[in-house]
Amino acid sequence: MAIVRYDPWRTLSQLQNEMNRLFEDQLGSEEGTESGMVATDWRPAVDVQEDADQYLITADIPGVDPKDIDVSLDNGVLTIRGERADRTEDEQASFKRVERVRGTFFRRFTLPDTADAENVKAKSENGVLRISIPKQKEGQPRKIEVQS
Repeated sequence: MAIVRYDPWRTLSQLQNEMNRLFEDQLGSEEGTESGMVATDWRPAVDVQEDADQYLITADIPGVDPKDIDVSLDNGVLTIRGERADRTEDEQASFKRVERVRGTFFRRFTLPDTADAENVKAKSENGVLRISIPKQKEGQPRKIEVQS
């Protein structure tokens, strides 16, 4: 029998993490709609990267057909949504354990002013969605003459 050291704060920490996750899922945190609520079954893991000439968003969405993914950009907000198809009744009967989530997913990101909304490109390959957002050339500041 292994000896396990009792840590009274561990249970409290686990409870806090679960509560944070619960509220984040229910309230949508950064990807909330106007009402603050999101109808989603799961949230894909996402990496956001900034290079000198572009922003790159990489999302893990294995088992999702590219035609079931919707990527849109409106008023500086990039939205990724889609659906992983449910199993058939026959498939569900044979499982002993199910951990992979099915259903709809939704992520939303506010892009900086330097993002070039006209040239965004998205590609899905081997269950990884890559969205490339080029940066615009920033305008040069100019002096505006004040007339009297």
